[in-house]
Formats: sequence, structure tokens, C-alpha cells
Amino acid sequence: MSNILSLVGRPNVGKSTLFNRLTQTREAIVDSVSGVTRDRNYGKADWCGYEFSVIDTGGYVVGSDDIFEKEIRRQAALAIEESDVIVLVVDGREGLTPLDEEVASVLRRSNKPFYLAVNKIDSPANFLDYTEFYALGFEHIFPISAVSGSGTGDLLDAVVKHFSKVEDHIDDELPKITVVGKPNVGKSSIINTFLGEDRHIVTPIAGTTRDSIFTRYTGFGFDFYLVDTAGLRKKKKVEENLEFYSVMRAIRAVENSDVCIVMADASVGFDAQDINIFSLAARNKKGIVLVLNKWDLVEKDTHTHKAFEDLVRHRIEPFDDVPIIFTSVLNKQRIYKVLETAVQVYKSRKRRIPTAELNNYLLPLIQQTPPPIYRDKVVRIKYVTQLPTAVPSFAFFCNLPQYVKDSYKRYLENRIRENWDFHGVPIDIYFRQK
Repeated sequence: MSNILSLVGRPNVGKSTLFNRLTQTREAIVDSVSGVTRDRNYGKADWCGYEFSVIDTGGYVVGSDDIFEKEIRRQAALAIEESDVIVLVVDGREGLTPLDEEVASVLRRSNKPFYLAVNKIDSPANFLDYTEFYALGFEHIFPISAVSGSGTGDLLDAVVKHFSKVEDHIDDELPKITVVGKPNVGKSSIINTFLGEDRHIVTPIAGTTRDSIFTRYTGFGFDFYLVDTAGLRKKKKVEENLEFYSVMRAIRAVENSDVCIVMADASVGFDAQDINIFSLAARNKKGIVLVLNKWDLVEKDTHTHKAFEDLVRHRIEPFDDVPIIFTSVLNKQRIYKVLETAVQVYKSRKRRIPTAELNNYLLPLIQQTPPPIYRDKVVRIKYVTQLPTAVPSFAFFCNLPQYVKDSYKRYLENRIRENWDFHGVPIDIYFRQK
């Protein structure tokens, strides 16, 4: 069983900064604007040989009409429910507030071990400010500075006493499947459907998910990591710094993934921003599954499906050998086909073709259709092999590699795709001097 620590508290007390310190990452977005963390953000930490998960919750708010704050409150309650230990984070500079008292009373009712971390105690001048929090009736109070790390060691010493030394390794060999797309196309909804639980806040407002969220998925015989990212917007729409960081985080999630599920809203068409997101995944040489969601909202006749698919393939040329799945997350239509296809694309990306098999198939085709003569130069391809790279890459050895044109590269790529399944996977082709 994994060990789980939750960080809870009202907005802007430094929970995300503490999360980043404990997990030694910059996974959680930190900003001076309160209420930045909206979802539960999961990370891994270890202390004195104990491995544990850390959950950074949204700031706990009561009596608010804000649609996010209602959801944040629910997420915080869910995090408390699934934790082994809870740390209530408060702001030592601001002092005790009625909201701190409210959260403390929620924790007392939880029957879970909990500790109080008084954050922002970062100079001798304000060291004793933490003492007023004894009014909350907590037995264990730790003055800390999440920014500098002072006091966090004592806090962790107390926390890990409740954990068991269970080996809980993260398997870096497992596929990492990232869900990307514009805001409000249904990314969080599809992950909640996959997981069968509300890991992610879903509201009708675009841009709800601001952090990339990492979840291990083991249902229906699958085993891989799912990553939900903040929605990617056009640059001119990135108005607040926060949004910019979210886009950067999504780009980083794409870079660190094996397969990208690129989601678009079929009810509004497949536009330039969808193409940009597709191109981002393709440029990073990731496996791609294209998901056109909200298909239930599209008025259809017998030709709509084919016409829409042809339009999308035309717009993503030249790399159009990708699976396209029309879904309705709301009606749970073809949701599990998305997972099956993503796993299949991952396997295709890992495919290795023996050198003899490559040469037996491709050399006769090259003889039949050799590279075009250029400036009286005749290119002779002697040999082909697959390179030992993360992305399927093929090296063609020839006498004059500089005279091979892109059109012939595409010809060879198409022949490889015809004979071996690289559906959804970008391929690199190189010509080298023999």
C-alpha cells in the first residue's frame, strides 16, 4: 500500500511551494495570485528511506459562490479522504484567520493523523509568530519556510512515523500517455471517465486545468501513466503569467511523453490551433492518436464522418497516417477505443525491424524506383538499417546522400508504412555516405 501525505489549507499560504520542495520538482505552479492550484496535484517524495506520495490540494474555501472554489473544496475533501497523514499549512506572516479554524475543525473530524505547518517563518525577527497557532489546539506545530526549506526536516520526521517502508517504485519503462488539446475540449472529462473517479476538476469554463497531472492507470489489463495537461491556447490569448506557465507545463508534458492523445472539439471544427497542437506532438516525434470529441453535438448524415475525417487528414499533411477516433465523452462513446489505440501506437513506436527483413523488402523497390537523377548524378542506395533510437529512424547508405530529395524520402517512408505498422508514429529517414 502506498503512503500518502496531503497538504491542505486556505488559498495562498504556500502549499504548492511546500509541495515543490518535498517532491524536489517544479510540478505545482506557484504564483502570488491566490487559488492557483485547482486540482489535486500528485508527486513523489522520499525521506529517511520512506517513499510517499504528496497531494497538493486547491486552497480550502468556505461560503464562496465561485464555481472553482466549490470544486476546490470538494477536491480537498477527496484528498483528505485518501490520505494517510495530513499537513495543514497556514501563513505565519498573516496570522490566524477564521478560515484556518474552519479547516482545522474539518481535519479534527477526519480521524486522520494531522500536523500543523506554520509557513513563511523565515527570519529570526518573526520566528515566534507561529506560537499564536497553538490556539487551534494542535499538539504538533512546526514553524517552517517552504521557500528555504528550514523546519521541513522536523516536519517530515514526524510525518514518516505513520508510513510503512513499502517499496513503491515508479516504473520509467511504462508508457507515458499525455492528453493535450485546446481548453475545454474534454481532456479532464475523458481522464475522469478512464479512471472512474473525479481526479480532475471539470467545469464549463475553459482553462480549468492549470497543472499537468500524472496518474498511473491499471484498469482493463492496461498499465501506463496518464497525463492531463492545461489547455493550450494561442499565444495572443495567453494573458496572465499563470496561463503562460500552464502552456509551458503542457509543452513539457508533451516532450516527456511517448504518446499524445490530441483532443479537438468536433462541434467547432478542426482549426489552426488544433493543427498547431498536433504539429507540436509530431515535431517532438511522439506517437499520436487524434480524438474528435463532442461528436454527439454534430449534425450528421451518411457522409459526415468520412468528409470530416478527410478534411482533418488533409489539414495535418504530410503526416496523415494517424488514427482518428470520433468520441462523445459525455455519452461514453468509443472512450476505451482511445486507450486501446494509444497503447497500440506506443507498441508501434517501439517496433524494431530486423535489418535483413528491411533490405529484402526495400532494396527491390528501390531498384524498381531509384532516386531521380540530379545534375547527372546517379544515387545508388546499397543498404538500409533501423537505428537504435527512441523514435523509429532508418538510415539508407548510399554514394551521394546530398542529392536525395525530400520527395524521395517521402516515397520511402510510405513504402515502410505500407509494409509495417507505424500508424500514428512519426518516422525519421536519413541518408548516409556508404
